[in-house]
Amino acid sequence: MSDASSDLNVIRTKKFLVVADLSHKGSGSHVKNSWLYKRHLWIASFLIIIVSLFYALPVIQLVTIYQNMMNDTGDQDLCYFNFLCAHPRWNFTDFNHIYSNLGYILLGILFYVSTSHRKFLRRKLSKENRNRLEENYGIPQHYGLFYAMGTALVVEGILSACYHICPTRANFQFDTTFMYVICILCTLKIYQSRHPDINAEAQEAFKVLAAVAVICVFSLFIEDMLVFQICVFFIHLLACLAISARVYYMGTWKMNFGVFKRIYCVLRNDFKAGLSNWCRPMYVDRMTLLVIGMLTNMCWAIYGLVYRPPDFASYMLGILVTNLFLYFTFYIFMKVWHGEKILCHAIFHMVCAFIIGIPAMYFFINNAATWSKTAAESRVFNRECQVLSFYDNHDIWHFLSAGSLFFFFMTLLTLDDDLAYTPRDKIAVF
Repeated sequence: MSDASSDLNVIRTKKFLVVADLSHKGSGSHVKNSWLYKRHLWIASFLIIIVSLFYALPVIQLVTIYQNMMNDTGDQDLCYFNFLCAHPRWNFTDFNHIYSNLGYILLGILFYVSTSHRKFLRRKLSKENRNRLEENYGIPQHYGLFYAMGTALVVEGILSACYHICPTRANFQFDTTFMYVICILCTLKIYQSRHPDINAEAQEAFKVLAAVAVICVFSLFIEDMLVFQICVFFIHLLACLAISARVYYMGTWKMNFGVFKRIYCVLRNDFKAGLSNWCRPMYVDRMTLLVIGMLTNMCWAIYGLVYRPPDFASYMLGILVTNLFLYFTFYIFMKVWHGEKILCHAIFHMVCAFIIGIPAMYFFINNAATWSKTAAESRVFNRECQVLSFYDNHDIWHFLSAGSLFFFFMTLLTLDDDLAYTPRDKIAVF
């Protein structure tokens, strides 16, 4: 076919894809498309700033009202503090839990600066090579999602500080919403590295985030949790099935209501053709990832249906973190499988992220207060300060989780540095 080398739908059906096949939008020969594509990547960062402003303003108003109400009435059952390690300062009852979120903000700014410095060096090197390096070698360098990740980390620190002014069941979502954003952005960034042309745009990512936020809000007000969890069960599995089809067919299937009918037609035709099509898929690596991912998400869905966790926001966060970790592990495995190297500084960042992250999870689980129980039961969990007679377990979680996220971001930023001088038609897609 004369148009086989230019038709994207034809290119994506190749059995073995390389990054050059999926980086047409960023090529220098299509200036307009390149500009539009990079604009979509920068939209992610700007949308996060806009959303965070409109989200944070009512949050600050609400928690301030709660804090003032507690101060005026003296009712200490309004907010779920660790009263054995709560240090009043100014108008805040629990200043140390607010202050300990500073790590998110500072490390988010540091990652923003690191991304800008890396972009400057890359541009300088590209000019010295007359843009040949930028157009034909290495993973396509798009920094919009990296800036969005740094912004999200800063906003997470601000909203977490707002939540800890007066922790309650009603405002716990303020502490978790931008953790959803961080997980989604990291997943998109990993996928974008090898699939720059078919990565989800900023608008699509925020639609998914909006759907997750709406479901979490509904969980606070619905009394019949069994019916709610059944609905979530089917929504979860149908969403996984639709996304799996899009990933497997490299974006040639559009995400609309007809996607489920097309899946049915493909399965029916493969079944008629014989079991060999089921046992030996054309894209083995993609199918392996998607099967493991579907089984993992099915386990999460069954767990939610059987146990109906009262902390639904953390349940949703667990799903997103698990999928992110699963995809990151798959990416590392496939790099090694294809003979690619992971440079020392990337390994250092990765090791630091996990060394800091594991104890962080311990301190998160062993919290000194919980809004999922009554105020009296929450006080039973209260503990003395652990560090410097000022910080408790949750403060330590803030510091360690901020450091772990920063090093994980740096891992994503430097993971493919070994491919900087490798032609894109030699870099495998997985």
